[in-house]
Amino acid sequence: MEHGPHAPGEPPRVVVLRGDVPPPGIQAAERLAHVVQVRETRLAEALPGADALFMWDFWSDALAAAWPPEGGPRWVHIASAGVDRLLFPALVEGNTIVTNSRGVFDEPIAEYVLGLVLAFAKDLPGTVRLQDERRWRHRETERITGARALVAGTGPIGRAIARRLSAAGLRVSGAGRTARAADPEFGVVHPMERLHDALEEADYVVLAAPLTPETREMIDAAALARMNPAARLINVGRGQLVAEDDLVDALRAGRVAGAALDVFADEPLAPSSPLWGMPNVIVSPHMSGDAVGWRDELVRLFTDNLDRFVHGRELRNVVDKRLGYVRPGAPVQYAEPRG
Repeated sequence: MEHGPHAPGEPPRVVVLRGDVPPPGIQAAERLAHVVQVRETRLAEALPGADALFMWDFWSDALAAAWPPEGGPRWVHIASAGVDRLLFPALVEGNTIVTNSRGVFDEPIAEYVLGLVLAFAKDLPGTVRLQDERRWRHRETERITGARALVAGTGPIGRAIARRLSAAGLRVSGAGRTARAADPEFGVVHPMERLHDALEEADYVVLAAPLTPETREMIDAAALARMNPAARLINVGRGQLVAEDDLVDALRAGRVAGAALDVFADEPLAPSSPLWGMPNVIVSPHMSGDAVGWRDELVRLFTDNLDRFVHGRELRNVVDKRLGYVRPGAPVQYAEPRG
């Protein structure tokens, strides 16, 4: 049911939880609503009476503690694809609609994953190290054409990765909640409960799944033991998809050939982590989706959704709060008017 436009002269009140970098172009949103930018320390006092919240600081864990006892805003939008930081019980159980920034990061992450596959196959990290040492050492490299990639996570990011890798000549399959035999991007999609079987056949395992109770530490010692010892693991999803201690043990023992990790259970990665010094590991600081202009795209998406909110139209990227992601084919939702 549509909520209808706001009454003339009564623009909605929107709270923006900002971080160190303010949202660029937020002036476009200010033409649609009364926008108040706050930091974490002011969030609790700003939320009561707010119609909407823009979680620009998507790293923040402050929302659960700041959530008003009588219920929060009708709509919360987060400037990331992942929503695991938002799904505390009061928000999940309440009537607040959650939307995410699905679509902004798909292609940049897919390009990044292809770059990592090529880096492993062509030993680009080794070349850079040898150059730093001024050493001339000829090596043979691998071909990626015909290599097998398993992408765990069949949402928009996983599908963009599948398209990129397939175009580069890899044979791609997927792992997701629902098994499929003739998927347009993956061909075969294995059910998540058969993930360990699928791991055995992969040369590259790419994690692009949302963080849910079912996917937390999906790559643990048991999963790593099923991987091809020559395979490489690439994680561009969430750090908690991997049991990091188990991965370190597997890398040290040679049970897995390498790993490229853009996300970690605790960020930033501690200087003491052994992952930094492993020659078969590529560490990057959660940057796989952050192509030039990404902040502007995030604000444009929020502003478009705010315009829809103000005028009573369907919102983009509505998250199924029980599942933790935007469910394909889910019915459109509208924000109901406050009391």
